[in-house]
Amino acid sequence: MISAFSVGDVSIGSGGLFLIAGPCVIESEAHARRMADAIQRITSDLGVPYVFKASYDKANRTAVSSFRGPGLQEGTAILRRIGEATGLPVLTDVHEPSHCAVAAEGADILQIPAFLCRQTNLLVAAAETGRAINVKKGQFVAPADMRYAVEKITSTGNQRVFLTERGTTFGYNNLVVDMRSLAIMRQMAPVVFDGTHSVQTPSAANGVSGGQPEFIPLLARAAVAAGVDGVFLEVHDDPANAKSDGANALDLKNLRAVLESLLAIQAAIS
Repeated sequence: MISAFSVGDVSIGSGGLFLIAGPCVIESEAHARRMADAIQRITSDLGVPYVFKASYDKANRTAVSSFRGPGLQEGTAILRRIGEATGLPVLTDVHEPSHCAVAAEGADILQIPAFLCRQTNLLVAAAETGRAINVKKGQFVAPADMRYAVEKITSTGNQRVFLTERGTTFGYNNLVVDMRSLAIMRQMAPVVFDGTHSVQTPSAANGVSGGQPEFIPLLARAAVAAGVDGVFLEVHDDPANAKSDGANALDLKNLRAVLESLLAIQAAIS
């Protein structure tokens, strides 16, 4: 039986649908705050519990020249100010064990990137902060094997863990989502579906990743019908000019319609 828990006003694993959303990376404090405010207005109108997300450092960009963000110290301070100003829970990625304690000062949820979901020292260091932990399923990991990541987190005494599906490597430069994975992983922990990274085409666009954002609503609807606890969406007000992952981001102007469709599906299956 999965363990439900709360982060701020957001209940995870209790049967309601929640949203994790924001820009891939902190492009500037003003932009991150503007996105948090805009998404919060929409989710408040629709009654969707909301976690703001943005990364202080994108350490796994395809090319060395790609924009990575403001860095640990400045980024954590920005996230802390956004959380305090909006009252929203905040999520950010961590890539190194030494970053976890600092990132925890500005974030309520620490996220383990998919490429690092087997890194024991990172998982344990993140869990030892006492923050809630979101582990993204590696593109190379069978869903049943994510129980080992959960065990690494809970071995510290931290029971506040959930898992996120973001697609599985399918040949070169492509991902596919096996909807069975959502049910399999939900036997271990609450499960979130990442609708934006699941439509990514990794490293497929001359040194950056491409994407097929037109399929975000389709896959998200299928995931909600399959019974996920939450949906993760990278949302940007100008995807064409986003500094990271713009090719697979959901345009802010489409967010309300997508959420309305997801709420209708959840109501139908409840």
